[in-house]
Amino acid sequence: MVQRNGILGAGSMLVDHVQRITHWPEQGWLAEITHSEKCSGGAALNVLFTLARMQVNLPLAGVGMVGGDSDGDYIVQLLDEHQIDRQFVQRTHSVSTAMTQVMTTPDGQRTFFHARGANAELDLPHFAEVATSHRIFHLGYLLLLDSLDQPDEVFGTRSAHLLAQMQQRGYLTSLDLVSRIGEYRPLVVPALCWLDYLVINELEAQSLTGVTLRSASGLAAPSAFAEAAAWLMEQGVRQRVVIHAPEGAWGQERMGEKGWQPAWCLKPEEIVGSVGAGDAFCAGVLFASHEGWPLLETLKLAHTCACFNLHAANALDGTRPLAEMQRWMDQAICVSRAAEAGRNTSAENT
Repeated sequence: MVQRNGILGAGSMLVDHVQRITHWPEQGWLAEITHSEKCSGGAALNVLFTLARMQVNLPLAGVGMVGGDSDGDYIVQLLDEHQIDRQFVQRTHSVSTAMTQVMTTPDGQRTFFHARGANAELDLPHFAEVATSHRIFHLGYLLLLDSLDQPDEVFGTRSAHLLAQMQQRGYLTSLDLVSRIGEYRPLVVPALCWLDYLVINELEAQSLTGVTLRSASGLAAPSAFAEAAAWLMEQGVRQRVVIHAPEGAWGQERMGEKGWQPAWCLKPEEIVGSVGAGDAFCAGVLFASHEGWPLLETLKLAHTCACFNLHAANALDGTRPLAEMQRWMDQAICVSRAAEAGRNTSAENT
């Protein structure tokens, strides 16, 4: 039997052109760009590069499509610099590399303008020869992979077909989505029964399950997250469902732990940008799941990865080696503890 080890990241590969702006303007008005930079983006690259920069000492590889342009050259160069196996990263000259213009305001909120490019061509035939010894196969972002989002007569969607194939080849499978408005349950639900891990945010989980997790009045209680996670488990996810939000995350295992882990406290001035924060969180979940960590420790590490991500304008520069992040994690204060301290202080002052 093959001794499986490492993580294979597949799907969205693109270049983020990140612009820091003074404010978000009204339509027809002007906002100043105060800083510009570019960075790799997309689920596959963000997860893989985060893990590489964490120095987790796992074999890492990618599967995807990029163009034969300068952005494609940039991605290939970064894969080599991070020592990530790119034998299954194919190049096409028919379309350009996918790209996103990311507008980041001073409070860390970001808005995306996306061109799907080569990602739209990634399809089942590109995975025909993929049979590595990695343990986890992670696919993202569903809903931005046009060919894989197409219907399949047997599996419902081509992405479900792909995940079924990868499970049958011996991988543990993982999935992430992109946040988008609209009814997309038919594009996602068929894949859930072919998953070991599902890591999504509260807005994506709300759209999928119909359970209100965020409204005008704020974030729902953990019990609502538990209801949403239970529904997702009922659709067939085999091991772990994780639903994350800026305030915290709910994790649920099929035959084990479940619970809410608040996020760590950050002052507003500490937040430079949130590009790739969800992918950094996902990288933490995947590494900890690969290593067999308990659920709540997994969520703590995932929050730590996301927290460090917020210290940079792009998706990668905030990441630190795992050992450094673990030392910081041991000292971190979570939102609930800070809120409790605030309530105690208020009580003492009245």
